[in-house]
Amino acid sequence: MSFLPVLLLPLLFLCLVSPSTSNDLDSLFKLKTALENSNPTLFSSWKQENPTCNFAGILCNSNGLVSEINLSQQNLSGSLPFDAICSLRELEKLSLGSNFLYGSLTQDLSNCTNLQELDLGMNAFTGKVPDLGSLNQLRLLSLNGSRFSGIFPWKSLENMTKLTFLSLGDIPFDNSPITMDLAKLDKLYWLYLTNSSITGKIPESIGNLTLLENLELSDNLLVGEIPQSISNLKNLRQLELYDNFLTGKIPVGFGNLTSLRNFDASMNSVEGDLSELKSLTGLVSLQLFENQLIGEVPEEFGEFKNLANLSLYTNKLTGPLPQKLGSWSGMEFIDVSENYLSGPIPPDMCKNERMIDFLLMQNKFTGGIPESYVNCKSLVRLRVNNNSLSGTVPVGIWSLPNVTIIDLSMNQFKDSLSSDIGKAYSLSLLLLANNRFSGELPATLSEATSLVSIQLNVNQFEGQIPETIGNLKKLDNLHLGQNMLSGTIPDSLGSCVGISVINLSHNNLSGQIPSSLGSLPNLNSLNLSGNQLSSDIPTTLSSLKLSLLDLTDNQLIGRVPESLSIAAFNESFAGNPGLCSQTMKTLRSCSSNSGSSSRPHIFLSSFIAGILVLLILLGLFLLWKLRRNNLDHPLKSNSWIMKQYHVLSFTEKEILDSVKAENLIGKGGSGNVYKAELRDGKALAVKHIWTSPDSDNQKHYRSSASILKTSKSRSSEYDAEVATLSSLRHVNVVKLYCSITSEDSNLLVYEYFPNGSLWDQLHMNKKIKMGWEVRYEIALGAARGLEYLHHGSQSPVIHRDVKSSNILLDGDWKPRIADFGLAKIVQAGGEMTHVIAGTHGYIAPEYAYTYKVTEKSDVYSFGVVLMELVTGKRPVEPEFGENNDIVSWVCSKMKCKEGELELVDSSISEALTEDVINVLSIAIRCTARVPVLRPSMRMVVQMLEEAQPCQLTSISITKEGENNQKMEQKYQY
Repeated sequence: MSFLPVLLLPLLFLCLVSPSTSNDLDSLFKLKTALENSNPTLFSSWKQENPTCNFAGILCNSNGLVSEINLSQQNLSGSLPFDAICSLRELEKLSLGSNFLYGSLTQDLSNCTNLQELDLGMNAFTGKVPDLGSLNQLRLLSLNGSRFSGIFPWKSLENMTKLTFLSLGDIPFDNSPITMDLAKLDKLYWLYLTNSSITGKIPESIGNLTLLENLELSDNLLVGEIPQSISNLKNLRQLELYDNFLTGKIPVGFGNLTSLRNFDASMNSVEGDLSELKSLTGLVSLQLFENQLIGEVPEEFGEFKNLANLSLYTNKLTGPLPQKLGSWSGMEFIDVSENYLSGPIPPDMCKNERMIDFLLMQNKFTGGIPESYVNCKSLVRLRVNNNSLSGTVPVGIWSLPNVTIIDLSMNQFKDSLSSDIGKAYSLSLLLLANNRFSGELPATLSEATSLVSIQLNVNQFEGQIPETIGNLKKLDNLHLGQNMLSGTIPDSLGSCVGISVINLSHNNLSGQIPSSLGSLPNLNSLNLSGNQLSSDIPTTLSSLKLSLLDLTDNQLIGRVPESLSIAAFNESFAGNPGLCSQTMKTLRSCSSNSGSSSRPHIFLSSFIAGILVLLILLGLFLLWKLRRNNLDHPLKSNSWIMKQYHVLSFTEKEILDSVKAENLIGKGGSGNVYKAELRDGKALAVKHIWTSPDSDNQKHYRSSASILKTSKSRSSEYDAEVATLSSLRHVNVVKLYCSITSEDSNLLVYEYFPNGSLWDQLHMNKKIKMGWEVRYEIALGAARGLEYLHHGSQSPVIHRDVKSSNILLDGDWKPRIADFGLAKIVQAGGEMTHVIAGTHGYIAPEYAYTYKVTEKSDVYSFGVVLMELVTGKRPVEPEFGENNDIVSWVCSKMKCKEGELELVDSSISEALTEDVINVLSIAIRCTARVPVLRPSMRMVVQMLEEAQPCQLTSISITKEGENNQKMEQKYQY
């Protein structure tokens, strides 16, 4: 008997190293091999000598076998060996969500038949989802946020009757309806199918899922009415149906959902009134914006003690708001804009000082702003424009500490602008246009140094513009037109280096136009018409790149500077009898002596000016000669480093030799562009980038061979950005072949585009007539390029400067998105910037007051490009009217059928008008004032594909009078 324990030892050893345990170890090591490089620290405990159950992220059952793998949010990258994973026969939970895993889900996954939880969400998997019907023990299935394609195998869910949690949202599946009876999943409490390309109606069987607490079907292609059976879901706390094509009324019985806390059915076509919601006293958030709702806001809403967010804008609601609305726990957000609401503003919505956004625009509210709102220190946005409000504004409103936008325009407010405005240190937008404000502009206005836009036009302000206005370094838009301002234009205005729009028209301003305005690098629109300005037009204005210049109806004299004597400004100088021009037919010729005696010293001034001009010209010639010499002798090739991003057929020397004056084909804000002709006949574009000089004494001299001066402190940032952009691979995104850098300079080598930019073809080359078929293909190709940047690349990219001049056209007129000088890799919540990024006319309105750049900013800019393609107009044209751009002009014309027809470029065939208007409607959606209302670029592409011209079989581009240059390009579909 004493030998029995000794005899049992081998058996015990065999148990400890059973085949099952050994198999588990082998499988885990295969998983480690696949993922270890992305996180070596995590796998440091996965060693042969350690028990399997002590591996990080591994749990075992009572038999010592692996039952759970939990490696979520570990920055893992790689392709999963599902054959090895599913050989873990006791595996019940597999959690690998929120990583960077890629590859496909192989059919081996169907062998994990004991799985109860499968979380692979928020990764980069591709391909089709296989039939998972064998996983009938699953309680949790999460695949959301990956890049699967094809149609989801709905039928495979019929066997998963134990499911309680199902998440398949944010996946670009092919369009398909839910092809199974949802009633079989009656244990579900969580169903997330947002943005998964679901079509058809919401199944009536949804009402059988009575345990549901969360139901999200937003951002799909659902049609029809909200099913009445949804009122059976008594446990529902969140219901998200926004951005579909739902119609009909809120179903009878909806008020039974008394557990509901969040309800969002925005961006649909829901009709009827809100009466079914009046018993939902537990609501925290109610969002029904952009529908067809009518009637009054129920008085019962004023008793909702938890209501914090109410968004009902763009409906047809009437009557007053409940006066007790938001007076309990305190509102945080209210937007009821663009309705027909009337009556006074409820007095206590900021009673508990939690209000952030207060938006009541475009209604019929009357009375004033309640005095209680001066205590609303939390307020960020105050917008009540386009109402019938009146009286004086409570003084404390002007100095709210967190407010970024005060928009009181288009009302009947009176009294003066308080000097307390200087305490509004966060204020970005001050919009008071079209009211009855009076008095002088307070000097303290310049203390609100965050101001980006000041629009005080059409009021009764008087006195002088404060000289201290130059302190507003972030100012982008100054509109003081149609007031009674007097005195001179402050010279300090030239210190507002960020300004792009100045409108001081129709006042009583006198004196000279400050020459300092010519030094404003971003000034795009200058309107000083209808004043009493005298003296010459400063020659410094010649350096500006203006899309609008209006100096009409003043008392200006002398010669119009030569660079301003162009056809685009033919009407810019009328009403100034003292002006002359040698080339402009709308003005008298400068050879005339009339008016020469009005200033006795004019001849002396002209003589001195002539001498100065000669000296300047001589200096410029010498500088040009010196720069030319430097350009013709670029830095030696051995001082450059080439980084290639594609297979190259050229040498570094070929590129460097091309950077010379005779090859210059373009200039931009970031540098010069040269054409490089290679030995094999191929052409490339070489961008030589300008950056800030290293010291002040270098500002006035930069040789052409050192245009791009990148300081060491910026080199790593530059390398990171170029490395990211160089990884982009898409037929509609410009190809970056390589970068060539030296210690102090950078060259970027791109494809060459013989047809230039879309801007050139639409607005500069009037001999080229692009038919609608051509324009449509350009629109669709450019949209696909942006879709790739936003949704297709590994790290989504925001372009930030989408415009027609950054859409280049190859020899076949196919478009490429180009010029990533402002592009930023998307970070969580969007990219913050303290500079208005982009180009006037294309900039999304939210830039000015949030400084937050998102993908929806690019969508807005692309909408402007679509409008250019349809109308043939520039983003800013004099015919659009004062302070208007193409977006406001198009929207005003679209209100009537006749106006629609006027919008279409006359060179487009009338037979295609309906197709063109369809695209214009997409453009209007893209340029929605509120970013959340704009579609994603993925949706834009889909809408454009659906708007394909019926007769799109070929495209032709013709040159007037030159039939021999007619080109036809057949497109295959």
